[in-house]
Amino acid sequence: MVVQSTTAKHSLSVTLPRVIQPDMVTVSAKKGDRLNVVADAWHMEHDCHYEWQIRFALGDVDMSTVRALFGQDGKLTLEVQRRIPGQGCTPRLGMGLRYRY
Repeated sequence: MVVQSTTAKHSLSVTLPRVIQPDMVTVSAKKGDRLNVVADAWHMEHDCHYEWQIRFALGDVDMSTVRALFGQDGKLTLEVQRRIPGQGCTPRLGMGLRYRY
């Protein structure tokens, strides 16, 4: 997988074998600014399963902007917009302030 990063976005791309069709690819967002990508040609036994786990720096990306593009040449491209420094959401830790009376 090839990764290209700019100040605006991260682009990740890989060329998959021709037997892998778009409906055989699953992209899932996970906690902690992570993506899991699975490409599986279930009808084959060899050279048919590909998997990537991508972890971004915490708060670096806006996970609601993940886009997956599948080209006719078998190229899978994932694009994720980066957050503007200082404007990202910081993860909440704990349960906030708690008072006892």
